[in-house]
Order: sequence, then C-alpha cells, then structure tokens
Amino acid sequence: MNVTPVAALIIDRTLGEPPARVHPVVWMGAYCAWTGRRMRSVASPRAQVVAGAMATAGGVVAAFAAAAAIHRGLRRLPRGVAGAAEAAVLSTLLSARMLEDEVGAVEDALAGGDVAAARRAVGRLVSRDVTALDAVQVREAALESLAENTSDSIVAPLWWYAVAGLPGAAAYRFVNTADAMWGYRDAVWEWRGKAAAHVDDVANWWPARVTALLLAPRSLASRRDATRVAGTAAVTPSPNAGWPMGAMAVLLDVRLDKTGVYTLHPGGRPARPSDIGRAISATRRATYTAAAGAVLAAVSHS
Repeated sequence: MNVTPVAALIIDRTLGEPPARVHPVVWMGAYCAWTGRRMRSVASPRAQVVAGAMATAGGVVAAFAAAAAIHRGLRRLPRGVAGAAEAAVLSTLLSARMLEDEVGAVEDALAGGDVAAARRAVGRLVSRDVTALDAVQVREAALESLAENTSDSIVAPLWWYAVAGLPGAAAYRFVNTADAMWGYRDAVWEWRGKAAAHVDDVANWWPARVTALLLAPRSLASRRDATRVAGTAAVTPSPNAGWPMGAMAVLLDVRLDKTGVYTLHPGGRPARPSDIGRAISATRRATYTAAAGAVLAAVSHS
C-alpha cells in the first residue's frame, strides 16, 4: 500500500517548508513572476487571454514533466528509499505547518492586545485591505483563510496525488500558484489571469467540496446544516471557496464576513479567541482523513 500521502503530511507538519532555493512552489512563483512581467506588454484583451493561457499551459506542462521525471528516477531506488523520497517531495507541495503557524501568529498577536501586529499577520494570508479591521474581523479573516487554504494547499494536492500521482500534485500546485498571482479582477490581470483562474476553479471543484464534508460536524443534522451553508458558495466570488469557509462557520457556529462581499452563516456569533485553536484542530483531523483517503485511492501509484 502506498502510504506516501500520510507520510508527506507528517513530514510537512514536522519540518515545515524547505529552503527557498529548493522549494518547487517558490520556483513556480518565480516562473509566474517572470512570465507575468512579459505579459504586461500584451495590449488587446484577446491577446492577453491567449498569453495567459499559454503561460498557464507552459507552467502546467513543466511542473507535470519535472515531477514525472523525478518519479521515474525514484523508481530506480530501493522500494523503501523511493517511498520515503517521494513522500519528502510531495511534502514540499503541502503547506499545513506554514498555514497553522501563520494563523496561530494572528491569534498570538490578538492575545497580546496588538491588533496592528495581528493585521500584519493576517495580511500575509488574505488579499483584502486589512488596515481598518478590528480584532473580531481579523480573527474572522484568519478563520476564512485557514478553511480555504486547507482545501487549496493541503486537501487539493493530496486529491490530485491520488488522481495522477506526483505529477498531478505538482501540476495542480502550479495552477493554484498561478491563480494566486494572476487571478485578480483588476486593470492588469482581468484578462491575463483569466485562464489560470478558470483552470484553478476546475481543479479545486471536488477538493473544496470534500474539504467541506471533512470539516462538517459529526451529527447528521449539523452535517446537513454545514452542507447547506457551504453550498451557498454562490455568495462568494469564487465557486469553491464558500464550501470550506461555510463548513468552518457552521462547525464553530461563527459568522464569517467579508464586508461588502459576503456573509457566511449570518446567524452565527462573533469569532472569539478559542475559535482559532478549535479550527486548527478541525483542519488537522480533516487533512489526515484526506491523506488516509488518498492512500486508499493512490494504490496504483505505488
């Protein structure tokens, strides 16, 4: 049985992120930055869409091919060594330890009464303007980011590993990185980032919904409520982000609000200090369940 997904998650939680010089996601970000600068010279919207699609396709092919080459190379090693090495490589495509550390830093700052530091910490997790957020709004933003990134940065790579092995996980991680850097609806990226945003929507469709189910409370009635609230993803700009965020809101019975954009579980209470710890515990359970599921689904990649 291929236990690589569970081993990779344990490695990531134990060791955290590798150095930038050997971090594949950092390399993906460098590619996106390099091609992004060149796409800025493209003028017409149609040409921008084409340029963005070509840059996205090039990155997907490169990530898939590089991971496939690594996988082929590892198969020449003794079975146990190959399995451990593949788990180590897969761990670099996960971000469980970093996500928990960043979210924990938000609550640490709030516990010390330093709202400004908490805003800076949550600003590393979200793209919204955080300068005017109060303590409750900062905590809500952290919870939203924890839920969404549990899907994007942990469950989804494990899902795509189960589907297509290490190449699938690497290709997905590139798509998600490209969307994070290019997928904005503004004057610069409205057309250039459209391909990456749409591919990311497709790639995250099932992982987001699986994450919502994994985060949902255990009782059947509450599970139905979680599914119902998570299914209100239409109130969020993303077709996927509302699922894990809605499930998290119902799990904690908190209101998650992005002012002027959406409100999830509006009948919930304001977020309080203990919610961050509860949310981290819930995401740990969800991700280890996802990893175990990937083990069962990824037997063909052993």
